[in-house]
Parts: sequence; C-alpha cells; structure tokens
Amino acid sequence: MDAVTASLEVSGLAFAYPDGHQALFGVDFAIARGERVALLGPNGAGKTTLVLHLNGILSGGTGTVKVAGLPVGRQHMAEIRRKVGIVFQDPDDQLFMPSVREDVAFGPAAAGLKGPELEQRVRTALERVGMQDFADRPPHHLSFGQRRRVAVATVLAMEPEILVLDEPSSNLDPASRRELADILRSLDVTVLMVTHDLPYALELCPRSLILSDGTIAADGKTGELLADDELMRAHRLELPFGFDPRPAPVPGGRP
Repeated sequence: MDAVTASLEVSGLAFAYPDGHQALFGVDFAIARGERVALLGPNGAGKTTLVLHLNGILSGGTGTVKVAGLPVGRQHMAEIRRKVGIVFQDPDDQLFMPSVREDVAFGPAAAGLKGPELEQRVRTALERVGMQDFADRPPHHLSFGQRRRVAVATVLAMEPEILVLDEPSSNLDPASRRELADILRSLDVTVLMVTHDLPYALELCPRSLILSDGTIAADGKTGELLADDELMRAHRLELPFGFDPRPAPVPGGRP
C-alpha cells in the first residue's frame, strides 16, 4: 500500500507506561483510505493504548504513526487531531454543551469556523447521523443511542480522515445498534472500530486486526479470522452462542 492511499500507517510502535508495564511490542499495520477495519482483542491486549497513539494523546514510545502521510508528533498535532476523530465508549465524555447544536459546533468553532459555514457544517454532520431534528435538544434529554449518534456527529463535524470508534455497539438496544450500523456503512471516511462485539465487526468491517499481548497476532478478512476456531481460542475471543461467522450455503449449490 503506497503512502498516497494509506489513511493510517503504524510501524514498529512500542510503548511502556511509566510504571514499566509494556503495552505495545512493535505494532505494524496500514489502513487504506475508505477501508473499514475492526480492531479485536481480549482485555489488556493494548487496544486503548494503540488508539491513544493515533492522535498523539499518548506519545513517548518508539516507532512511527502516520495519518494521511503526516507523522504524529508535535509539529503536526493540530492537523492530526482534526484528521483523527475518536468517538469514545461513553458519549457523555464528549457531550457537555447545553444543546446538541452547540456540542456539534464546538470543535469546528474552536478551529475558527463561524457564521453560515459553521451552521452548514453542523447541519451536515447532524444529517449524516439522522439527528437533525434534535439540534435544539439538551443532550441529557436524549436516549443513550441518540447520544452516541450525536457524539459521532461531533467528530464528523471536524471532517476527519479517520473515524475511530471505541466499542460503538456497547449498551445499545437492537434497533439503535442497527441504526448506528446503517450510519457507519454510509460514511465516506476510513473507519477503525475497536470492539468486543464480533458479529458487529463481521457486519461492518470486511477486514480485522487481532491485537494480543501488544502485537498484531492476525490481520485478514473478518469472516475468515472469526471462523478460525484455534486462532479465536488462542486469543480469548468468543463468538456469541450459536453464532456462525461462515457464510450460509447457497440453496441448490454444491455441499
């Protein structure tokens, strides 16, 4: 994959916390522009540590992270933070203004956008997540699923290169889960989805990375990885009871 097409390139990324705990041991992967990729792995695998390196929240390790060809580092930090939008697991970590509109406007306004251009940016972001009719509502009056969609809109309003979602389906009822899946499929951005929800990964992400003990243990088609019982067992990944990741046989086809 050449640098022109890569949204994200991670090379030799290793990181230890100040207490000496080594979380990453040389992580390498690249994601092409427009790809949707799931990041899977058991608790403690280093997923959060990896995500926090993508926009410079964590730094000081070895190796490199590049976003759209720009190295993540002090020199390009403002641009990197605009290009990498992280949607955290709890939408209340991202929603703190009196109204939905003000929350979605916060980032672009801080970046200098104002007037009709800012209004258009907010309107477009809310339309993309189907929340345009809730612009004047206080976020705390919304359902959890609606708040998560507004949290996605706050990130989309920055027009990111990469949308990083931390456990996007957690705590959602089935209808909200499906609505969010439809939204994520419709977006024209690169998506990296950190999730324990393996059926959701299969539904939304053609490719998955398995992070285990601080290294990439597998990188391939999501369906093939989830169908590999030995691989799944080795990295403590469990499919829901009765869920079969293999495609259903075609009626009338060969057995």
